[in-house]
Amino acid sequence: MTAPAPPGRQAPREDPAVVLAGPADAGVLADVIAEAFYPLPPSRWLLPDAAVRRQIFPRYFRIFVHDALARGRVYTTPGRTAAALWLPVRADQASPPPAYDVALAAATGAWVTRFRTFDTALDQHHPAGTAHHHLALLAVRPGQQSQGTGSLLLAAHHAALDRDRIPAYLEAASQRSRDLYRRHGYQPWPGAPFHLPGGGPPMWPMWRDPQP
Repeated sequence: MTAPAPPGRQAPREDPAVVLAGPADAGVLADVIAEAFYPLPPSRWLLPDAAVRRQIFPRYFRIFVHDALARGRVYTTPGRTAAALWLPVRADQASPPPAYDVALAAATGAWVTRFRTFDTALDQHHPAGTAHHHLALLAVRPGQQSQGTGSLLLAAHHAALDRDRIPAYLEAASQRSRDLYRRHGYQPWPGAPFHLPGGGPPMWPMWRDPQP
């Protein structure tokens, strides 16, 4: 969640192509994220079997959609073709969703250890000591990518972050997404890229300071 605009300052105008998601959108947005992330190298590292990946991913991503709806903000489009999940992070820690490990085990079954290893790798590079907002996931349905939708969803929340002087953090899962985020003011975090364990693919932690 973002802080309210200070007295006497007008909140930034929201783009009509971007709307805030609600609880009824959780299922369809989890499916959109699963479909978009299905072919990415970190996804193939997590679940090498394509059929297993298609089965588990919607359940897995629903955990994060529900958490962002409860504790942060989820931006989408009127047609529910994309999603950006934002979570506020305190200076002292990045909190997992409530009962996360139970939900993770239920969603991933025999693969839960693999997902825990993935979480540990991300946690090791997550900045501490500065309050910020974490872009947990940004996804656009395949077939509708490269049309500026991701940029619209980013801009919707960046306007509030810049207004309230709040930095942002994310982990890019591909060079393509890394380049997109650079165009929106993100810079590689020290140590970027890091590789997932066992010779896994690279990921790029990135940080964005508030813009004027």
